[in-house]
Amino acid sequence: MMYEQLKTFITLAEVKNFTKTADILHLSQPSVSLHIKNLEKEFQTKLFIRSPKELQMTPTGELLYDRAKKMITLYEQTKQDILEHHDCVKGTLKIGASFTIGEYVLPSFLFSMQNDYPELHLEVIIGNTKEIVELVRTYQADVGLIEGQTNEKELAVYPFMQDELVIVASNDHPLIHQKDVAINDLQNQIWITRELGSGTREYFNHFIRSNGLKVKSLMIISSNQGIKETLMRGNSLAFLSRHVIERELKHGHLSVVRVNHPPFYRTFSYLYSPTMKNNKLIHLFIDLLQQKKM
Repeated sequence: MMYEQLKTFITLAEVKNFTKTADILHLSQPSVSLHIKNLEKEFQTKLFIRSPKELQMTPTGELLYDRAKKMITLYEQTKQDILEHHDCVKGTLKIGASFTIGEYVLPSFLFSMQNDYPELHLEVIIGNTKEIVELVRTYQADVGLIEGQTNEKELAVYPFMQDELVIVASNDHPLIHQKDVAINDLQNQIWITRELGSGTREYFNHFIRSNGLKVKSLMIISSNQGIKETLMRGNSLAFLSRHVIERELKHGHLSVVRVNHPPFYRTFSYLYSPTMKNNKLIHLFIDLLQQKKM
């Protein structure tokens, strides 16, 4: 069937190795070769250039790869629509979520959704905002949840929730014991922040620039948990979502700097490809997302 051949082709194009492709798809290596040979015969073109060192796609292979991703998505969407025509919520929903949402906001929501729809399989991929946008754009995730901004014009993006960011420090930091902290008190401080591509990093950069602050020293850690652990052991500051530090505040491991400034808010958004606009599972997920407000 063409579906299986296209799945094999897409996997081989991504891992660039026949043996690995066979392992991933639980096929024999000759079967992988046969699938590719049949596709090349069907489209009357060479899809890969083989050499002892590497496997490269031809220009026509690149063209088929983009179309094949869409064909597979359309096939699976049609299959899902037919299942739902019989009033049965089945299938797999692949969700991409940025770190703050995926690790601290989404879990309880997913638990509730799984209880309500036990035959629905949920797959969650966690990365920074930039990575999640790319996963949705390339159909590796059906729907994405991000905490930053995106200018990706190929995707539909909608806000669903406000998130408060706070400045956090260890309990021993001098600013914690200061009742009224002005923005100017944040000059020449040591900061910890996330990597480029993170929504939290994007907000941090905006805050520093818009307030004309000078940073004494900057540490970059690509993990919210890593930032929290480092904060507890040093004399630095960090911008983090309240969701991220809820447990540490409750147990007295970290404190919020009381800045004389209106609360800092940003928007969480969901996004998907317009190609997926009729996907019933995505609509179900979005409806529940808007009802729960997480």
